[in-house]
Amino acid sequence: MRSLALIALTLMLTACGDGESLLPPDARLPDGGRYRGDMVNGLLQGQGRIDYPNGSWYAGEFDKGQWHGQGEWHGSNGEVFRGQFNQGLFDGQGTLTTNGSSYNGGFKLGRRDGEGTLKENGMTYRGEFKADQFSGLGRLELEDGSAYQGQFAHGKPNGEGQRSDASGNQYTGHFVDGQLEGKGTFNSADGDIYVGGFKNNQLHGKGRYENADGDVWLGQFKEGSLNGKGELIGADGSHYIGLFNDWRFSGQGRLNLADGSFYVGQFDSDSYQGRGTLVLTDGSVLSGTWVNGQRVRDADGKLLPAPLELGLLAQGRLLEEALGNVPASTPAIELYTLTLGGDGKQSVFLRESDYVANMLTSRFGAFGQIRLVNHRDHLSDRPMATRENLRRAALALAERSGPEDLVFIYLTSHGTSEHELILDQPRMELADLPADELAAVLAPLKNRDKIVVISTCYSGGFIPALKDERTLIMTASRADRVSFGCSEEANFTYFGDALFAQALNQTDDLEQAFKLAKATVAERELADNFEASEPQIWAPKTVLSHWQLLRKQQARKALQSVSIDNKDAKNN
Repeated sequence: MRSLALIALTLMLTACGDGESLLPPDARLPDGGRYRGDMVNGLLQGQGRIDYPNGSWYAGEFDKGQWHGQGEWHGSNGEVFRGQFNQGLFDGQGTLTTNGSSYNGGFKLGRRDGEGTLKENGMTYRGEFKADQFSGLGRLELEDGSAYQGQFAHGKPNGEGQRSDASGNQYTGHFVDGQLEGKGTFNSADGDIYVGGFKNNQLHGKGRYENADGDVWLGQFKEGSLNGKGELIGADGSHYIGLFNDWRFSGQGRLNLADGSFYVGQFDSDSYQGRGTLVLTDGSVLSGTWVNGQRVRDADGKLLPAPLELGLLAQGRLLEEALGNVPASTPAIELYTLTLGGDGKQSVFLRESDYVANMLTSRFGAFGQIRLVNHRDHLSDRPMATRENLRRAALALAERSGPEDLVFIYLTSHGTSEHELILDQPRMELADLPADELAAVLAPLKNRDKIVVISTCYSGGFIPALKDERTLIMTASRADRVSFGCSEEANFTYFGDALFAQALNQTDDLEQAFKLAKATVAERELADNFEASEPQIWAPKTVLSHWQLLRKQQARKALQSVSIDNKDAKNN
């Protein structure tokens, strides 16, 4: 009896699972299928199950010999369908899974039709289907993070919709076979906005493009850029009307500058090139032939002296005057300063280094000062920021200062991931300054307490080469991070603004100023969705104490000066 009970239990378990029952079939079908279930007048009718020789099977409702109603299909290739059938085909609501894909939604005559969700190879589509294809309203999300939401037809975006890429850029408008065509809108992740024509997903036709800084381009766009007649309204107050080639002034045009001067004539790659006239704010008129932004011939065709050559001839005199103006040390503690703006292609470094130099004089009583700067407009009147000029400046400070004095050095420019300070004067080739060479250049100052501030990308990489117990170092970033704020129209980099324009105008405590600046930079980068630069500091106690001693001495001098002035006023 026990053996019979075990056999019966085995048969029942087999019949309830996915495997075919061990009991004899109620019918054998012409295609080899074995049927177990209800039959009416020799036809499969009601509940039943068919098992096929290849391992596939169907279980569910039958009508007049066909799968009809609620059922479940398992194919030999791994395909599984659970849902509604109509005369042997998927029809109605159901779920279909295959190797690598799943679909849940409506079917019609064996195909996806109606509302549904399809997941396949990292792609997800939720929306309407017709004849197995995306059709109607839907949302498509791809594995790379891009997405489209809107109208579909024939399996592709067709009609009004919005597409976003993995970077967060968005395209809105009318799509044809997956491509934005006709009038539409582009919103970049950085805040740029374009409204106008498109072709094959690119800016094409009449349009308006405004970047996050407020610069506005108007005109004819072609294959993604502004070409032909157009207009640029600059956020800095400049205004250009004329011809463009790949976003740049090229051909005949007029440029009104923010200072009130203007140029009319030929351009090439944003520079004055060819015949043209520049009218300055003082009324001076410079007509003639221009090359790379420089006038090389006058209106009569006469060859003019080259500004580059004149600037180079002036450099020796300019450096000699700058070094000669550094006064010798006094018995008191004095502050000597050296500021450097390294990249002459962008005016932010000139403006920032000059602001710091002026601040060190007006707020912190700089006694001797050297300024080195590269800039396209100042080759003939400012000593250049080169490795040799920097070396000579360091030697001059070492010779003129005393061991009781402090030296403050500020370097602002672009920087490389190899920890090199970029030194660039337009139309010249200058060697950049690696961290170890900067340490060698500053070696004559090894017996001076120094504050060295570096505002460049990757500037944290300068600390290992420079740090010692007589050198306090602040940098705009970690060794492996970029810093921000470098642009032609800006007055400061993010770090320069936070440290000098803000923090050091609130406190003269160097450590406290750095903490305030670091917090300000972090807050600004977070608001702009930038990766944190993480400014760094190396702060020996001896240098901090020396700085505070200087500030106390300066405070005493200021009080004495006020007392003398008051006494003189009484005597008078």
